[in-house]
Amino acid sequence: MNNIYLVGFMGTGKSAVGKELAFRLKRRFVDLDELIELKAKMLVSEIFAKNGEPYFRKLEKQVLKETAKEKNFIVSCGGGVVIDYDNIKIMKKTGLIACLSAKPEVILKRVSNTSRRPLLNVSNPKARIELLLKLRSPYYARADKIIDTSKLSIKEVVTKIIKMVSSRLEDDK
Repeated sequence: MNNIYLVGFMGTGKSAVGKELAFRLKRRFVDLDELIELKAKMLVSEIFAKNGEPYFRKLEKQVLKETAKEKNFIVSCGGGVVIDYDNIKIMKKTGLIACLSAKPEVILKRVSNTSRRPLLNVSNPKARIELLLKLRSPYYARADKIIDTSKLSIKEVVTKIIKMVSSRLEDDK
């Protein structure tokens, strides 16, 4: 079986779900943003501040390509990875894509205690969340499955992803 890529907006639970999913499926978990930070030797927020979003997206694509060469990984991707169609092609070719979603007010509540969200360092973060969700929704729609995590526990989301993977394996037989 190939990789499982978790995409979706920040605060939808990709990292928490990814870790639990890796545990349940006995796979390795990797957070793409953490790999980018290791490669760049600085935090994502610092990359955005010092080099801008285009530079970050270039690094993100490189790290995704490297990660996609591995097998049986659970990969938590940054919220904007889907904006680049090549990234979607890479993920589809090497695994399944589960998009985690949540309502804007849920996202705001989940991310309000951190300053490590460079795209939300604005005067009206809820409006920014709504705008970015609207802009990214066509990209998120390319996922193999979309799961709204607003009212689900981590374990419930993991169970839904495992069912998706199981049904895909059945379809491939």
